[in-house]
Amino acid sequence: MGLWVWWRSRPDPAELERRRRASVNRHGRMVDANITDVQGNIVWFTYTVRGMTYTASQDVSALTHLLPENLLTILGPATAKYHLANPANSIVVCEEWSGVRLRETQGRTEPHAPTS
Repeated sequence: MGLWVWWRSRPDPAELERRRRASVNRHGRMVDANITDVQGNIVWFTYTVRGMTYTASQDVSALTHLLPENLLTILGPATAKYHLANPANSIVVCEEWSGVRLRETQGRTEPHAPTS
């Protein structure tokens, strides 16, 4: 009976990920980062801690309401938070914080090719 109660009370993977993000947000250190790629709802970013460069990714499926509709607009400089004991454990956005730097895209026009 006890095992069944323990098994039923285990959080699902989405809840575990939310808890991880919250922990990194609360206890993490900030560092300059660069968002290098977006594939679907996965954001890839790099950052350097104590001379070591890390490449990480974060699934932002549960956080799309906090980000622009076109995720490609977040490419470029950002801020990441990483866990001090494990610098590879990092985030660029969570429910309570965002290191994503939004770029203004409205009103800009693409440069025109020279006409001859």
